[in-house]
Amino acid sequence: MIVAFYLVIDPGPHNMSKAISLFVLTFFLLVPLLAQESKLAEQYYQNGEYEKAGQLFQRLYDAQSSSEYYLDRYVDCLLKLKQFEEGEKVLKRELKKNSRAVKLYVSLGKLLESQERYDEAEVQYQTAIREMPADQYQIILLGNALTRDQKYDLAMEVYTKGAKLLNQPAIFAEYQGNIQLQTGDFPRMITYYLDYLSENPRQQGKIQMNIQRYLPEDFMDELQAQLYGRINEQPEDVALIELLTWSFLQKKDYRNALRQTKALDLKLGENGNRIFHLGQIAANEHDYEPAIEAFQYLIEQKGPESIYYYEAKKQLLNAKRQRLVQSPTYTRQDLLDLEAEYEQFLTGDNRNRLIAPLIMEQAELEALYLQDLPKAIALLLEVVSLPGMEQDLQSRAKLQLGDYYLMEGEIWEATLLYSQVDKLYKDDALGHEARYRNAKLSYYNGDFQWAQAQFDILKASTSKLIANDALDLSVFIMDNLGLDTSTLAMAAYADAEMLVFQNRHEDALRKLDSLVAAFPFHSLEDDVLYLKSTIYIKDREWKRAETVLKRIITEFPDEIRADNALFQLGSLYEGPLADPQQAMSMYERIFTDYSGSTFAIDARKRFRALRGDKLQ
Repeated sequence: MIVAFYLVIDPGPHNMSKAISLFVLTFFLLVPLLAQESKLAEQYYQNGEYEKAGQLFQRLYDAQSSSEYYLDRYVDCLLKLKQFEEGEKVLKRELKKNSRAVKLYVSLGKLLESQERYDEAEVQYQTAIREMPADQYQIILLGNALTRDQKYDLAMEVYTKGAKLLNQPAIFAEYQGNIQLQTGDFPRMITYYLDYLSENPRQQGKIQMNIQRYLPEDFMDELQAQLYGRINEQPEDVALIELLTWSFLQKKDYRNALRQTKALDLKLGENGNRIFHLGQIAANEHDYEPAIEAFQYLIEQKGPESIYYYEAKKQLLNAKRQRLVQSPTYTRQDLLDLEAEYEQFLTGDNRNRLIAPLIMEQAELEALYLQDLPKAIALLLEVVSLPGMEQDLQSRAKLQLGDYYLMEGEIWEATLLYSQVDKLYKDDALGHEARYRNAKLSYYNGDFQWAQAQFDILKASTSKLIANDALDLSVFIMDNLGLDTSTLAMAAYADAEMLVFQNRHEDALRKLDSLVAAFPFHSLEDDVLYLKSTIYIKDREWKRAETVLKRIITEFPDEIRADNALFQLGSLYEGPLADPQQAMSMYERIFTDYSGSTFAIDARKRFRALRGDKLQ
């Protein structure tokens, strides 16, 4: 219960001090009581106990008559209790006390509507609009009250008249846009949002958030059409150009986003920051053409003085390399041209620890694509010995170097490098990666039991990729050794895998054919086919890869390679074979027929992306 204190004190200096102290004490006693009673009233209201709630909200409003919330709740309780006469009396009394609080006319209209007195209710709504003061706060309260009651036309009338009263045409455009959103009129919603943005450019983030959250994807073209129209009329409106750029990014249309970003860069005389970051986004999304165009723009237009010049050159080479190696049609000459670009950039003073990642990229190009292992090894030895190298980067270079030594047949050098990194990062992901490579090396050498023990440990790795690969190899060894007392077939298969790793593909295919001939109907038959598909994919023989992958799915649907084959086949159809419908079919089979597969989550994501779903 709320306590009221009434004191009569002689207004002398000493007594006045006492009065102030007592008032402060009363205030601090009263506030917790109000908060407690408010919480109880709300609890009654939510529980549908409107009589108890109404009594409390009435007392709370008497104590704090400036609180419109308490009045609204009290009147709502009267409405739910069908105490219409009392409700009318309360609202009319409050309107008499404060004629500017025009929102109360809406509450009165709602009360009359509950009694089916519709004409009288309409009079109250029109009175509210007629008596509305040139007060932004009161206009918003009135508009929101009508919007809550779904009287959208009246709410629009309020905001239109309010904008005229305040002589600010777009001051309520955001609220008008929100009303159009609720009615489903998305073109008008966009129009009002753009009106608001033109007057409030700093609110671009809010408008973007609303569009991203509520605008159906089908209406993104409508947004862009309206933006183009406005930009033609208001070419200096930067906020509109930024919103247009953002809309292209939402559609992953990086080429058009770049066109707008260039226009902004020139218009504002910027340093290329937007263009650089757009290039990075496009490259990360594997859309290399606009990424390359962005980085070339920075190099050519901003010049060596730009803070992005050096980094743009690095990113340009990386994007060109990714575009090339992911293309199904590159030639050896394309590789040599790219190598020449690396050589041109990595000269003289450029060869330092800051450029080490780029040297490592060139080493990969030499080893995996140009088959020049000695040159790749020489490049990585240079990286490892660069002064001031970060330990993480140096360790990654060592792992890469170990791989290339292994490809050369230098097993001791490879295991030494893997062990160094493993020791340095015992319980980190980088250490797990090194341990996995050492375990794989033991597997290649036929030491299956030790390798399996390591794979079993690595199944708990924090790296999802390592954990999945370790799990696959552990199960593979267990299945095949458990069925055969001899390790000859497994040793031959592991040897073939080693040959594939070393890019000795013809030798690997001969080894696999001899394995099948020596051990017909062996449990490794599906694995042999899968390894052959890997070779064909590396050699870009897409149709041969498709044929053997289909054999696995058809002939060995219950073997452990079946889900791998489906995922790989889906990737082929999605990529070089350019058959998205078939790709969707493969991915769907994974998450329906092989729901426990480690590929199931990725398969579902790819399926939804190909179907055109909007992914977060």
